[in-house]
Amino acid sequence: MEDNPDLQALRVRVEQEERAYADLLETIDRLAGDLPLPAERLPEQPAHVERLNALWETAAPPAADGLRGRHQRAVWAAVAPAFARQQEWNSAVVRILNGQVAEGARAFAAHKQLASALVQYLQRVQPLMDARDRAASGLAVARAELVLEAFDRRQESLGRRLEGLLALRDRVEVVSETVRAVEGTLRAAAPPPAAAAAAGRAAGDAAYVAFENRFRGSRDAIRERLSSYVELFRDAAPVADLGCGRGEFLELLREAGVAGVGAETNAQAAGECRRLGLDVEEVSLVDFLRARPAGSLGGVFAAQVVEHLPPPVLQAALAAAHRALRPGGLLVLETVNVRSVLAFLEVYNRDLTHERPLHPDTLGFLAAAAGFSEVRIEMRSPVDAATRLQAVPAEGLPPLAAQALNENVARLNALLYGPQEYALVARR
Repeated sequence: MEDNPDLQALRVRVEQEERAYADLLETIDRLAGDLPLPAERLPEQPAHVERLNALWETAAPPAADGLRGRHQRAVWAAVAPAFARQQEWNSAVVRILNGQVAEGARAFAAHKQLASALVQYLQRVQPLMDARDRAASGLAVARAELVLEAFDRRQESLGRRLEGLLALRDRVEVVSETVRAVEGTLRAAAPPPAAAAAAGRAAGDAAYVAFENRFRGSRDAIRERLSSYVELFRDAAPVADLGCGRGEFLELLREAGVAGVGAETNAQAAGECRRLGLDVEEVSLVDFLRARPAGSLGGVFAAQVVEHLPPPVLQAALAAAHRALRPGGLLVLETVNVRSVLAFLEVYNRDLTHERPLHPDTLGFLAAAAGFSEVRIEMRSPVDAATRLQAVPAEGLPPLAAQALNENVARLNALLYGPQEYALVARR
């Protein structure tokens, strides 16, 4: 899951501040190491200062006697004022230089001590900051764990409630379909004993209708899924819909102007179709086909039906369909693609009325054996790409390794997440 933009910006800012702190510490440490005292950089300076202090006084007046002494004293008397000023100037310069040297030494010593103390403090602060961050992270993790634990408990409680509600919904669905079945049958204009028997059959079939409502999908969903078959039967009237259920495909044929008739053994579903004005017979599909005149049908269609038939009944149905279709007539049988592990586990195994899985090759062979030609298999209802295994990015991997991995991913996708349904399409 992608980070929140504000959180990502905060992370970038923290990284910038950590780099700035590290740069500051490195700079101060380097400057402290490159800040020696003047006496350390200029070891000869103390000797120069000492000599300057010794030489700053000018020469003393001559003390010799005699004519030479008198002459020297006379000269000294003439230049004495200038020497006095020079001596005073020398004294002032020496005092200034002595003060500057002393204060400079103290300042350098203080700066070096300050830099050293600052480095030591920053080195102490860094572990403290790290400890604080670890403590904050630990506290955040602990809080998150507490929140997740509370959420898990809440989710578990809601899950139990939801399971109860789902069970109640399924029960209500069964009861609702049972009531509808009984009411619809009793309204039929039939003698009371016949009406009662029909109502009993409809009530018994209502549970499976409720099951289909729950797992197969709504009328609109089924209509949308079956709509692509209508064009195949555009010029094939009349079309027989075997196991027509709630009549979604018969409705689509009627809207397309194609005559259709249905066969359905479920009394509740057949009654629902008749209430919609659809031509549906409450009879087994084999008996229905055998009752058709030979060559009287242009098309035979069955969606999610053949997997409910035992092998002998399936073979009989194929033979009866071949007889009832006119030359060139179209046979379309849709069923669960049991070659897909997902479809086999999640679709086929869910319905207890399924007789046995039908491999596409098996159904194709049986259709050809019954006399049909141009037999082909069309895969339908592909699994959403987000559900399938994802290919491995080739970056950072040897080309042959990436190719081998992705070939294996493709094989696994074909096995685990193949299309959920297939349709057998054949001609008489």
